[in-house]
Amino acid sequence: MGDARRSTTFFTEQHLSFADILPPLQVRARIEVAVLNFIKVLTSPTPAISDLPTIKRKASNSRVNQGLLTDVSWIFLSHEFCTKSLTRENTAKSFVRGIFRTFNSYCINTDTRKGMWLLISSHYLMSLWKIVWKVMEMCYEILVQEKRVTQRELFYKLLCASPDYFASQLQVNQTIQDVVALLRCSRFSLGIMASSRGAVAGRLLLQILHNGPTVSTYGCSSASKLCYKEPDQETVDCTACGSSGYAISGDLNLLEKLIMKTDARYIFVIEKHAIFQRLAEDRVFNQIPCILITAKGYPDIATRFLLHRMSQAFPEMPILGLVDWNPAGLAILCTFKYGSIGMGLEAFRYACNIKWLGLRKDDLELIPEESFIQLKPKDMQIAKSLMSSEILQDNYKEELGVMVESGRRAEIEALYFHGYDFLGKYLAKKIVQGHYI
Repeated sequence: MGDARRSTTFFTEQHLSFADILPPLQVRARIEVAVLNFIKVLTSPTPAISDLPTIKRKASNSRVNQGLLTDVSWIFLSHEFCTKSLTRENTAKSFVRGIFRTFNSYCINTDTRKGMWLLISSHYLMSLWKIVWKVMEMCYEILVQEKRVTQRELFYKLLCASPDYFASQLQVNQTIQDVVALLRCSRFSLGIMASSRGAVAGRLLLQILHNGPTVSTYGCSSASKLCYKEPDQETVDCTACGSSGYAISGDLNLLEKLIMKTDARYIFVIEKHAIFQRLAEDRVFNQIPCILITAKGYPDIATRFLLHRMSQAFPEMPILGLVDWNPAGLAILCTFKYGSIGMGLEAFRYACNIKWLGLRKDDLELIPEESFIQLKPKDMQIAKSLMSSEILQDNYKEELGVMVESGRRAEIEALYFHGYDFLGKYLAKKIVQGHYI
C-alpha cells in the first residue's frame, strides 16, 4: 500500500534541487573533482572566477509540492541561483596554502603540486571561496579518517585551525549549506552528524543493528528491564523507558538501519519535553495505542529524520501534533510538516504529513482567562512571516489570524487547570471526534 501511495504522488514543480545521500568514497570523489575543476578554470588562458553560485535558500525560491491524489506536501528549492561576490584579494595566498595542506596528501603528486602552486598562487582568490574551500577541506579530512562530527565540533575545529576565517557558528552553518549546494550531497554524507535533543516513548520496539555483540543501554532511564541483548542487535522497548523516553541518536546512519515494530494506531508529536514527560509518566499509550515523540522545542534533524522514517514505515498511521497556541508553536508544526527552507537542498528529506491536533482556537474555552499571555513582538514577527508564506494552508492561516486578532497566546500546561490527568482525556476526545486539521 505504501508503494501505491508513493506512486500516485505527482508534483506540480519539476525543476527541483536536492542533495544526494552518498557513501564517503563518492563524496571524496566529488570534492576532488570540484578542486580539479576549480584549478582548471584558474589555470586557463583567461581565468575568470568572480562569483560563487549556490542554490538560493530564500522563501522566494521555495516550492510547495502537493500530491495530486494525496494530501502530502513538501518544500523544495528550485534551480534558482544566487551569486555571492568574491572581491577581496588580500586573502588569496594564505587560503591557497590551506587548501593544499589536505589535498596535497591525497590527490596530487609532488611534481604536479609544484606546478599548480606556481600557477594558482599567481591568481587572487576571493573571501567566500576561501571559507567554502576551508569547510570542504575539513570535511575531506573527516571522511578520510572515517569520523563524524557535529556542526558545533566542526566550528571549533575550524576556529582553531583558521581563526582569521570564521567568526561565528552561524557562518559555519551557512557555509556548510553552500558546500551541500556545490557538491549536491547531504550534510550527513559530508561527515557532519546531527546533534539530537529528541526522545521517543510508547508502543514502539526498536531493533538496533550492530557489527558485533553489545550491552549498550544508551538513552534508557531504566535500563535493567528494557534492553534485550542478542548477538549483533539490541532491542529497545520504548514503553519501558520511563518518563524521559529513549534518547534519539544523532547518527542518521544508525537511524536509517533501525527496524521498527509497533501496534500503535497514532503518533503524537509533542512540542515540549515537560508535556512529553507528563504523558509518558501517565502511560497514556496504555489508554491510547500511540507513540510519543518530542524534539524538546524547535525540531532538530535527527528527530525529524526518525519521524519521517516512521511515516514511511507506518504510512497509514496518523501523525498528530500537540503544540502551544501561539505563532512559534505553529512554526514548529510547519517545520515537521513541510521541512525548512534553511535546510537548503535537504529541506524535503525530513518532512511528514503531520496534522494539527491542538491547541487550537476551539480549545480556548477549556483555558481559564488568567492563563492567557499577551503576544510579544517576536510572536508578531513569526506570525507575519507565516502569513506571508504561500506554504501555509488556509485553515492554518485562519487559526493564526485569530491569534493575532486576539493578541494572546495559550500554552498546553493551561489545561492542567482541569487536573494533571486531563491531558490524556483531552487527546482521547480529540481523536474520537477526528478533531485535527
